[in-house]
Amino acid sequence: MDRFSDRLNRMSFSQTFVMSNKVREMKAEGIDVISLTLGEPDFDVPANIKEAAFAAINNNFSHYSPVPGFLDLREAICGKLKRDNNLNYNASQICVSNGAKQAILNVLASIINDGDEVILPAPYWVSYDEMVKMMGGSSVIVDTSIETEFKITAEQLEKAITPKTKALLYSSPCNPSGSYYTYEELESIANVIAKYPQITIISDEIYEFINYDGKHTSIAEFQQVYEQTAVINGMSKAFAMTGWRIGYSACPTWLAKACEKIQGQMTSGANSMAQKASITALKTDPSEYRFMIDEFKKRRDLVFSLIKNIPGFKVNYPKAAFYFFPDISFYIGKTLNGTYIKDADYFAMFLLENAHVGTVGGVSFGNANCIRFSYAASEKDLTEAMNRIHEFLDHVEIT
Repeated sequence: MDRFSDRLNRMSFSQTFVMSNKVREMKAEGIDVISLTLGEPDFDVPANIKEAAFAAINNNFSHYSPVPGFLDLREAICGKLKRDNNLNYNASQICVSNGAKQAILNVLASIINDGDEVILPAPYWVSYDEMVKMMGGSSVIVDTSIETEFKITAEQLEKAITPKTKALLYSSPCNPSGSYYTYEELESIANVIAKYPQITIISDEIYEFINYDGKHTSIAEFQQVYEQTAVINGMSKAFAMTGWRIGYSACPTWLAKACEKIQGQMTSGANSMAQKASITALKTDPSEYRFMIDEFKKRRDLVFSLIKNIPGFKVNYPKAAFYFFPDISFYIGKTLNGTYIKDADYFAMFLLENAHVGTVGGVSFGNANCIRFSYAASEKDLTEAMNRIHEFLDHVEIT
Protein backbone atom coordinates (compact mmCIF):
# COMPACT_ATOMS: atom_id res chain seq x y z
CA MET A 1 0.00 0.00 0.00
CA ASP A 2 1.32 3.42 -0.93
CA ARG A 3 0.85 5.62 2.13
CA PHE A 4 1.57 8.81 0.24
CA SER A 5 -0.77 10.95 -1.80
CA ASP A 6 -0.39 11.40 -5.52
CA ARG A 7 0.15 15.09 -4.75
CA LEU A 8 3.21 14.30 -2.65
CA ASN A 9 4.56 11.79 -5.13
CA ARG A 10 4.40 14.37 -7.92
CA MET A 11 6.68 16.72 -5.99
CA SER A 12 10.47 16.85 -5.64
CA PHE A 13 12.66 18.02 -2.80
CA SER A 14 14.04 21.54 -3.21
CA GLN A 15 17.44 21.24 -4.90
CA THR A 16 18.74 24.27 -3.01
CA PHE A 17 18.16 22.46 0.28
CA VAL A 18 19.51 19.18 -1.11
CA MET A 19 22.80 20.89 -1.89
CA SER A 20 22.93 22.95 1.30
CA ASN A 21 22.31 19.78 3.35
CA LYS A 22 25.15 18.04 1.50
CA VAL A 23 27.38 21.01 2.34
CA ARG A 24 26.48 20.70 6.03
CA GLU A 25 27.25 16.98 5.98
CA MET A 26 30.68 17.59 4.45
CA LYS A 27 31.45 20.36 6.93
CA ALA A 28 30.48 18.02 9.77
CA GLU A 29 33.07 15.60 8.41
CA GLY A 30 35.70 18.33 8.72
CA ILE A 31 35.86 19.24 5.02
CA ASP A 32 36.47 22.91 4.25
CA VAL A 33 33.50 23.72 2.02
CA ILE A 34 32.40 27.16 0.84
CA SER A 35 28.65 27.26 0.37
CA LEU A 36 27.14 29.51 -2.30
CA THR A 37 23.86 27.60 -2.32
CA LEU A 38 21.22 29.54 -0.39
CA GLY A 39 19.65 32.84 -1.40
CA GLU A 40 19.84 34.47 2.00
CA PRO A 41 21.33 37.90 2.77
CA ASP A 42 24.25 37.52 5.16
CA PHE A 43 23.51 40.79 6.96
CA ASP A 44 21.95 41.29 10.37
CA VAL A 45 18.47 42.77 10.55
CA PRO A 46 18.77 46.59 10.88
CA ALA A 47 18.60 47.83 14.48
CA ASN A 48 15.42 49.90 14.11
CA ILE A 49 13.51 46.84 12.89
CA LYS A 50 14.73 44.74 15.83
CA GLU A 51 13.79 47.51 18.25
CA ALA A 52 10.29 47.57 16.78
CA ALA A 53 10.01 43.82 17.38
CA PHE A 54 11.07 44.21 21.02
CA ALA A 55 8.50 46.98 21.43
CA ALA A 56 5.81 44.72 19.98
CA ILE A 57 6.67 42.01 22.49
CA ASN A 58 6.66 44.50 25.38
CA ASN A 59 3.30 45.83 24.18
CA ASN A 60 1.91 42.28 24.21
CA PHE A 61 1.35 41.81 20.49
CA SER A 62 1.49 38.09 21.09
CA HIS A 63 -2.02 37.07 20.09
CA TYR A 64 -3.61 36.09 16.80
CA SER A 65 -3.71 38.78 14.15
CA PRO A 66 -6.50 39.14 11.60
CA VAL A 67 -6.08 36.52 8.86
CA PRO A 68 -4.82 39.01 6.21
CA GLY A 69 -2.61 40.83 8.70
CA PHE A 70 -2.86 43.81 11.03
CA LEU A 71 -4.60 46.78 9.45
CA ASP A 72 -1.71 49.17 10.14
CA LEU A 73 0.73 46.80 8.39
CA ARG A 74 -1.55 46.45 5.37
CA GLU A 75 -1.83 50.24 5.24
CA ALA A 76 1.99 50.50 5.43
CA ILE A 77 2.24 48.06 2.51
CA CYS A 78 -0.19 50.21 0.52
CA GLY A 79 1.99 53.24 1.33
CA LYS A 80 5.11 51.43 0.17
CA LEU A 81 3.46 50.34 -3.08
CA LYS A 82 2.38 53.91 -3.79
CA ARG A 83 5.76 55.41 -2.83
CA ASP A 84 7.98 52.95 -4.66
CA ASN A 85 5.79 51.60 -7.47
CA ASN A 86 3.06 54.19 -8.06
CA LEU A 87 0.49 51.44 -7.40
CA ASN A 88 -2.85 52.19 -5.80
CA TYR A 89 -4.17 49.57 -3.42
CA ASN A 90 -6.27 49.72 -0.28
CA ALA A 91 -5.82 47.58 2.80
CA SER A 92 -8.58 45.14 1.79
CA GLN A 93 -6.48 44.18 -1.25
CA ILE A 94 -3.47 43.09 0.83
CA CYS A 95 -2.95 39.65 2.36
CA VAL A 96 0.07 39.28 4.68
CA SER A 97 1.38 35.72 4.68
CA ASN A 98 4.01 33.47 6.23
CA GLY A 99 6.59 34.46 3.64
CA ALA A 100 6.23 35.26 -0.05
CA LYS A 101 6.09 31.53 -0.80
CA GLN A 102 2.75 31.23 0.97
CA ALA A 103 1.50 34.33 -0.82
CA ILE A 104 2.15 32.62 -4.17
CA LEU A 105 0.51 29.40 -2.98
CA ASN A 106 -2.56 31.34 -1.86
CA VAL A 107 -2.97 32.76 -5.35
CA LEU A 108 -2.42 29.43 -7.10
CA ALA A 109 -4.82 27.66 -4.75
CA SER A 110 -7.42 30.32 -5.51
CA ILE A 111 -7.34 30.00 -9.31
CA ILE A 112 -5.92 26.61 -10.41
CA ASN A 113 -8.05 23.55 -11.14
CA ASP A 114 -6.71 20.10 -12.06
CA GLY A 115 -5.23 20.25 -15.54
CA ASP A 116 -4.96 24.03 -15.76
CA GLU A 117 -1.74 25.36 -17.26
CA VAL A 118 0.67 27.87 -15.71
CA ILE A 119 3.31 29.46 -17.94
CA LEU A 120 6.78 29.53 -16.36
CA PRO A 121 9.57 31.41 -18.14
CA ALA A 122 12.73 29.38 -17.56
CA PRO A 123 14.83 29.70 -15.57
CA TYR A 124 12.43 30.03 -12.66
CA TRP A 125 12.67 29.72 -8.90
CA VAL A 126 12.79 26.06 -7.92
CA SER A 127 9.50 26.08 -6.01
CA TYR A 128 7.32 27.44 -8.82
CA ASP A 129 6.93 24.19 -10.72
CA GLU A 130 6.43 22.23 -7.50
CA MET A 131 3.74 24.66 -6.35
CA VAL A 132 1.89 24.24 -9.64
CA LYS A 133 2.07 20.45 -9.23
CA MET A 134 0.79 20.76 -5.67
CA MET A 135 -2.30 22.56 -6.92
CA GLY A 136 -2.94 19.95 -9.63
CA GLY A 137 -1.86 22.20 -12.46
CA SER A 138 0.59 21.69 -15.30
CA SER A 139 3.61 23.91 -15.98
CA VAL A 140 4.24 25.13 -19.51
CA ILE A 141 7.93 25.95 -19.67
CA VAL A 142 9.11 28.73 -22.00
CA ASP A 143 12.86 28.43 -22.52
CA THR A 144 15.28 31.35 -22.64
CA SER A 145 19.06 31.59 -22.92
CA ILE A 146 21.99 33.53 -21.58
CA GLU A 147 22.10 35.47 -24.86
CA THR A 148 18.69 37.02 -24.09
CA GLU A 149 19.55 37.57 -20.41
CA PHE A 150 17.18 34.69 -19.64
CA LYS A 151 14.05 36.74 -20.48
CA ILE A 152 11.07 35.75 -22.61
CA THR A 153 9.58 37.91 -25.31
CA ALA A 154 5.93 38.80 -25.81
CA GLU A 155 5.96 36.62 -28.93
CA GLN A 156 7.17 33.58 -26.99
CA LEU A 157 4.53 34.19 -24.36
CA GLU A 158 1.67 34.38 -26.83
CA LYS A 159 2.75 31.15 -28.52
CA ALA A 160 2.62 29.36 -25.15
CA ILE A 161 -0.96 30.41 -24.35
CA THR A 162 -3.68 27.78 -24.80
CA PRO A 163 -7.35 27.56 -23.73
CA LYS A 164 -6.08 25.85 -20.55
CA THR A 165 -3.75 28.69 -19.54
CA LYS A 166 -4.74 30.20 -16.19
CA ALA A 167 -1.59 32.00 -15.02
CA LEU A 168 1.81 33.43 -15.87
CA LEU A 169 4.23 33.09 -12.95
CA TYR A 170 7.64 34.77 -12.99
CA SER A 171 10.06 36.79 -10.86
CA SER A 172 11.57 40.15 -11.75
CA PRO A 173 14.29 40.60 -10.64
CA CYS A 174 14.79 36.92 -11.26
CA ASN A 175 16.04 34.14 -9.06
CA PRO A 176 18.21 32.46 -10.39
CA SER A 177 19.38 34.59 -13.34
CA GLY A 178 19.79 38.03 -11.75
CA SER A 179 17.99 39.61 -14.71
CA TYR A 180 15.00 41.92 -14.58
CA TYR A 181 12.36 43.01 -17.08
CA THR A 182 12.41 46.61 -18.25
CA TYR A 183 9.37 48.86 -18.50
CA GLU A 184 9.15 48.31 -22.24
CA GLU A 185 9.49 44.52 -21.94
CA LEU A 186 6.77 44.31 -19.31
CA GLU A 187 4.49 46.58 -21.30
CA SER A 188 4.69 44.21 -24.27
CA ILE A 189 3.93 41.25 -22.00
CA ALA A 190 1.01 43.14 -20.43
CA ASN A 191 -0.42 43.85 -23.87
CA VAL A 192 -0.47 40.13 -24.61
CA ILE A 193 -2.05 39.09 -21.30
CA ALA A 194 -4.72 41.81 -21.57
CA LYS A 195 -6.15 39.89 -24.53
CA TYR A 196 -6.80 36.85 -22.31
CA PRO A 197 -8.93 37.84 -19.30
CA GLN A 198 -8.85 34.30 -17.90
CA ILE A 199 -5.10 34.59 -17.23
CA THR A 200 -3.75 35.86 -13.91
CA ILE A 201 -0.23 37.29 -13.74
CA ILE A 202 1.67 36.31 -10.58
CA SER A 203 4.54 38.78 -10.39
CA ASP A 204 7.13 37.83 -7.76
CA GLU A 205 8.99 41.04 -6.90
CA ILE A 206 10.80 39.93 -3.74
CA TYR A 207 14.18 41.15 -5.12
CA GLU A 208 12.76 44.55 -6.09
CA PHE A 209 15.27 46.68 -4.17
CA ILE A 210 18.32 44.61 -5.13
CA ASN A 211 18.54 46.26 -8.53
CA TYR A 212 21.81 47.85 -9.66
CA ASP A 213 20.88 49.08 -13.09
CA GLY A 214 17.67 51.07 -13.03
CA LYS A 215 14.19 51.57 -11.68
CA HIS A 216 12.11 48.55 -10.84
CA THR A 217 8.89 48.19 -12.81
CA SER A 218 5.88 46.22 -11.61
CA ILE A 219 3.63 44.87 -14.33
CA ALA A 220 0.67 45.98 -12.22
CA GLU A 221 1.55 49.54 -13.25
CA PHE A 222 -0.07 48.80 -16.61
CA GLN A 223 -3.77 49.45 -16.18
CA GLN A 224 -4.74 46.97 -18.88
CA VAL A 225 -3.68 44.10 -16.56
CA TYR A 226 -4.12 45.63 -13.08
CA GLU A 227 -7.26 43.53 -12.49
CA GLN A 228 -5.38 40.41 -13.65
CA THR A 229 -2.23 40.84 -11.56
CA ALA A 230 -1.12 39.56 -8.15
CA VAL A 231 1.99 41.39 -6.92
CA ILE A 232 4.07 39.27 -4.54
CA ASN A 233 6.66 40.77 -2.22
CA GLY A 234 8.00 40.47 1.31
CA MET A 235 10.56 41.37 3.90
CA SER A 236 13.22 38.69 3.48
CA LYS A 237 15.60 40.07 0.84
CA ALA A 238 15.65 43.87 1.12
CA PHE A 239 15.56 43.86 4.92
CA ALA A 240 17.50 40.62 5.63
CA MET A 241 14.43 39.31 7.50
CA THR A 242 14.45 35.78 6.08
CA GLY A 243 13.59 34.02 9.33
CA TRP A 244 10.80 36.43 10.24
CA ARG A 245 8.56 34.91 7.53
CA ILE A 246 6.59 37.93 6.36
CA GLY A 247 5.44 38.11 2.76
CA TYR A 248 2.41 39.65 1.15
CA SER A 249 0.26 39.80 -1.94
CA ALA A 250 -1.42 42.85 -3.45
CA CYS A 251 -4.30 41.80 -5.67
CA PRO A 252 -7.51 42.96 -7.26
CA THR A 253 -10.31 42.70 -4.72
CA TRP A 254 -11.78 39.50 -6.18
CA LEU A 255 -8.47 37.69 -5.75
CA ALA A 256 -7.49 39.27 -2.41
CA LYS A 257 -10.65 37.90 -0.79
CA ALA A 258 -9.93 34.46 -2.22
CA CYS A 259 -6.39 34.50 -0.79
CA GLU A 260 -7.76 35.49 2.61
CA LYS A 261 -10.22 32.58 2.46
CA ILE A 262 -7.46 30.09 1.60
CA GLN A 263 -5.09 31.39 4.27
CA GLY A 264 -7.82 31.40 6.89
CA GLN A 265 -8.12 27.64 6.55
CA MET A 266 -4.37 27.01 6.29
CA THR A 267 -2.36 29.08 8.76
CA SER A 268 -4.44 32.15 9.70
CA GLY A 269 -2.38 35.29 10.34
CA ALA A 270 1.40 35.58 10.23
CA ASN A 271 3.64 36.15 13.26
CA SER A 272 2.28 39.14 15.19
CA MET A 273 5.60 40.58 16.42
CA ALA A 274 7.19 40.24 12.99
CA GLN A 275 4.22 42.03 11.44
CA LYS A 276 4.64 44.99 13.78
CA ALA A 277 8.38 45.17 13.06
CA SER A 278 7.64 45.10 9.34
CA ILE A 279 5.69 48.34 9.65
CA THR A 280 8.86 50.09 10.79
CA ALA A 281 10.86 48.55 7.93
CA LEU A 282 8.35 49.61 5.28
CA LYS A 283 7.96 53.16 6.59
CA THR A 284 11.70 53.78 6.73
CA ASP A 285 13.19 55.55 3.72
CA PRO A 286 14.70 52.83 1.50
CA SER A 287 17.98 54.77 1.41
CA GLU A 288 18.53 53.77 5.06
CA TYR A 289 19.05 50.17 3.97
CA ARG A 290 21.01 51.02 0.83
CA PHE A 291 24.27 49.88 2.42
CA MET A 292 23.26 46.24 1.85
CA ILE A 293 22.53 46.85 -1.83
CA ASP A 294 25.84 48.67 -2.28
CA GLU A 295 27.68 45.75 -0.70
CA PHE A 296 25.94 43.25 -2.97
CA LYS A 297 26.93 45.36 -5.97
CA LYS A 298 30.59 45.27 -4.93
CA ARG A 299 30.42 41.51 -4.58
CA ARG A 300 28.71 41.18 -7.96
CA ASP A 301 31.56 43.04 -9.62
CA LEU A 302 34.18 41.04 -7.73
CA VAL A 303 32.66 37.70 -8.71
CA PHE A 304 32.19 38.78 -12.32
CA SER A 305 35.87 39.73 -12.59
CA LEU A 306 36.78 36.19 -11.51
CA ILE A 307 34.02 33.96 -12.88
CA LYS A 308 34.26 35.21 -16.47
CA ASN A 309 37.76 33.70 -16.71
CA ILE A 310 36.83 30.22 -15.48
CA PRO A 311 37.36 27.73 -18.33
CA GLY A 312 34.17 26.39 -19.90
CA PHE A 313 31.94 29.02 -18.28
CA LYS A 314 29.75 31.37 -20.29
CA VAL A 315 28.51 34.16 -18.06
CA ASN A 316 26.50 37.35 -18.42
CA TYR A 317 26.57 40.42 -16.19
CA PRO A 318 23.56 40.18 -13.83
CA LYS A 319 21.84 43.47 -13.11
CA ALA A 320 19.84 42.56 -10.02
CA ALA A 321 19.34 40.06 -7.16
CA PHE A 322 22.49 38.31 -5.86
CA TYR A 323 23.05 35.39 -8.22
CA PHE A 324 25.15 34.32 -11.17
CA PHE A 325 23.75 31.68 -13.50
CA PRO A 326 26.60 30.69 -15.80
CA ASP A 327 26.09 28.36 -18.74
CA ILE A 328 28.35 25.33 -18.25
CA SER A 329 27.09 23.34 -21.26
CA PHE A 330 30.75 22.95 -22.34
CA TYR A 331 31.03 20.21 -19.70
CA ILE A 332 27.66 18.49 -20.27
CA GLY A 333 28.00 15.04 -21.82
CA LYS A 334 31.71 14.81 -21.02
CA THR A 335 33.65 12.78 -18.50
CA LEU A 336 35.66 14.77 -15.95
CA ASN A 337 38.29 12.85 -13.96
CA GLY A 338 36.30 9.68 -14.62
CA THR A 339 32.89 11.18 -13.70
CA TYR A 340 30.26 11.47 -16.43
CA ILE A 341 28.46 14.83 -16.37
CA LYS A 342 24.87 14.19 -17.42
CA ASP A 343 23.57 17.69 -16.68
CA ALA A 344 24.13 20.77 -14.53
CA ASP A 345 23.07 18.97 -11.33
CA TYR A 346 25.80 16.39 -11.88
CA PHE A 347 28.28 19.21 -12.51
CA ALA A 348 27.26 21.05 -9.32
CA MET A 349 27.75 17.90 -7.27
CA PHE A 350 31.08 17.28 -9.00
CA LEU A 351 32.26 20.78 -8.02
CA LEU A 352 31.12 20.28 -4.46
CA GLU A 353 32.88 16.96 -4.04
CA ASN A 354 36.11 17.99 -5.78
CA ALA A 355 36.53 21.79 -5.56
CA HIS A 356 34.59 21.95 -2.27
CA VAL A 357 32.34 24.78 -3.43
CA GLY A 358 28.59 24.41 -3.01
CA THR A 359 26.40 25.62 -5.90
CA VAL A 360 22.98 24.55 -7.19
CA GLY A 361 22.44 22.78 -10.50
CA GLY A 362 19.98 24.35 -12.89
CA VAL A 363 17.72 21.37 -13.61
CA SER A 364 15.19 22.34 -10.92
CA PHE A 365 15.40 25.94 -12.17
CA GLY A 366 14.28 24.76 -15.60
CA ASN A 367 17.69 24.92 -17.26
CA ALA A 368 19.90 21.81 -17.30
CA ASN A 369 22.87 23.72 -18.75
CA CYS A 370 23.46 26.26 -15.99
CA ILE A 371 24.38 26.36 -12.32
CA ARG A 372 23.50 29.00 -9.73
CA PHE A 373 25.99 30.81 -7.50
CA SER A 374 24.71 33.02 -4.68
CA TYR A 375 27.07 35.87 -3.86
CA ALA A 376 25.40 36.55 -0.51
CA ALA A 377 28.73 35.70 1.12
CA SER A 378 31.88 37.48 2.23
CA GLU A 379 34.35 38.80 -0.33
CA LYS A 380 36.96 36.48 1.16
CA ASP A 381 34.79 33.40 0.62
CA LEU A 382 33.72 34.52 -2.84
CA THR A 383 37.30 35.07 -3.95
CA GLU A 384 38.41 31.73 -2.54
CA ALA A 385 35.46 29.90 -4.11
CA MET A 386 36.10 31.30 -7.59
CA ASN A 387 39.81 30.55 -7.30
CA ARG A 388 39.13 26.98 -6.20
CA ILE A 389 36.84 26.33 -9.16
CA HIS A 390 39.22 27.98 -11.62
CA GLU A 391 42.21 26.05 -10.35
CA PHE A 392 40.35 22.75 -10.34
CA LEU A 393 38.87 23.11 -13.82
CA ASP A 394 42.20 24.26 -15.20
CA HIS A 395 43.64 20.84 -14.38
CA VAL A 396 40.63 18.54 -14.78
CA GLU A 397 40.98 15.65 -17.20
CA ILE A 398 38.26 15.83 -19.86
CA THR A 399 37.32 12.88 -22.08
